[in-house]
Amino acid sequence: MLMVISPAKTLDFETPAATDTYTQPIFTEYSEALVDGLRALAPDDIQNLMGVSTAIAELNHKRFMDFTLPFSPDNAKQALFAFKGDVYTGLDAESLSPAALEYAQTHLVMLSGLYGVLKPLDLMQPYRLEMGTKFGVGEAATLYQFWGDRITQALNAQLRAAGAETLLN
Repeated sequence: MLMVISPAKTLDFETPAATDTYTQPIFTEYSEALVDGLRALAPDDIQNLMGVSTAIAELNHKRFMDFTLPFSPDNAKQALFAFKGDVYTGLDAESLSPAALEYAQTHLVMLSGLYGVLKPLDLMQPYRLEMGTKFGVGEAATLYQFWGDRITQALNAQLRAAGAETLLN
């Protein structure tokens, strides 16, 4: 079984991750294209686009401006340890054994408006960009159009890698 969860709005980039092991997201070049487009927006534009407060818009404007590749443990954190919403609190990633983290790496993915698909140990930088946001790059008018079939193909590849036939969303 492959489990798919959503990212959380709450992030923790202060607490050290419970492991030094990390991987790289598969779609960083697409994330970079999105960030390049988002950098062109003023905080007011981000506020209107995302329907967030002035403070959150300014925070995310700064995050987009600070976005830097390549990701390393010095400028990013593993997704499973960075997200802190209800689902992630329930998972209690900090308590997972190395074997459980290895299992999660194969059987759990997070869908992301900025990163497309993240595995638990994929490094990420802080952001807020929900998949439903009407923002696109190039010919894509929305994130759904931007990501197109890439996410489906990545999920199918992960299903095969996990030897799974069931996707639980």
